[in-house]
Amino acid sequence: MSEAPPFWFSKPGLAAWALSPFSAVYGHFSARRMLRKSSAETTAPVFCVGNLIAGGAGKTPTAIAVAKIVRKMGMRPGFLSRGYGGNLRGPEVVDIKQHTAHDVGDEPLILAQYAATVISADRPKGAELLEEQGVDLIIMDDGFQNPSLHKDYSLVVVDARRGIGNGYCIPAGPMRAKLQPQLSKASAVLLIGQSAAGTEIVRHCARSAKPVLSATIKPLKPRSWKNTEVLAYCGIADPKKFHASLVEVGADIKLERSFADHHPFSADECRELMAEAKSRNLLLATTQKDWVRLTRAGEQQEALREASQVLQVELVFENPKLIELALQETVERAAARRATRK
Repeated sequence: MSEAPPFWFSKPGLAAWALSPFSAVYGHFSARRMLRKSSAETTAPVFCVGNLIAGGAGKTPTAIAVAKIVRKMGMRPGFLSRGYGGNLRGPEVVDIKQHTAHDVGDEPLILAQYAATVISADRPKGAELLEEQGVDLIIMDDGFQNPSLHKDYSLVVVDARRGIGNGYCIPAGPMRAKLQPQLSKASAVLLIGQSAAGTEIVRHCARSAKPVLSATIKPLKPRSWKNTEVLAYCGIADPKKFHASLVEVGADIKLERSFADHHPFSADECRELMAEAKSRNLLLATTQKDWVRLTRAGEQQEALREASQVLQVELVFENPKLIELALQETVERAAARRATRK
């Protein structure tokens, strides 16, 4: 599903109850699949950044923040992505000068600005290609529920504001499988932000003896947005998070236009957004994901991209040292795994 239904993140009601039988079947088979033994291993350590639910939780900014720490530790990171939303199945090394979101998806285009990135529907083959690029630590962006490639460490990202939604599995709720089977495969949980939903996740982690790390998403260059009247448009899983970040930096949101996650903007939509902003004398504000999706997508898409200002954000770990320790553990586990194969 490209857009999360609102009832997924509210108290369970008629819609969730009506879909619960399908949810039970989906959750059962999803859990069985993810609990299978991995069929392939790599030489390089594999650090997976995943989430428990469908939709945005903050995986991509987390993966980028992890890569920066990997570099500080003297290693060369590389990203492995399925390339959701793109037409290429891979394995393919992402080239930001040639590929478009139509080719490889929007998130890989962002990741490729920070480290070597490979998209591949076949994760083991993608990992092989990354190793050929000289990468010595693989960061999987998503793929937590996919058992095809062995993971040495799995960091599960949870948006504290959304938590696990209504707790039901797809299609009655946002969960990709029931909570306990997923937590059993996680090495640790990263909680982004603070809220009651996040507190509930912490309780579950405590019962499962899973460590909980903390982080926040912070906008960059806040002064440039102060008192700026904007038309905020985006095609992401959680538009409210984008709107809240704009307000945080002092922007004055006069109009909001939200589309489905990974939405490919049509020429007519681009013209309408630009015309609406011009008629109201508003600055067009969007996310980095939407901005890269407009790149080389067509004449009107390029015009909208040029007319838009991107709200840049970064993930900040509360205690980066804990991530360093997790990465060291990842490397040690990979070394032990390789030793047993000799």
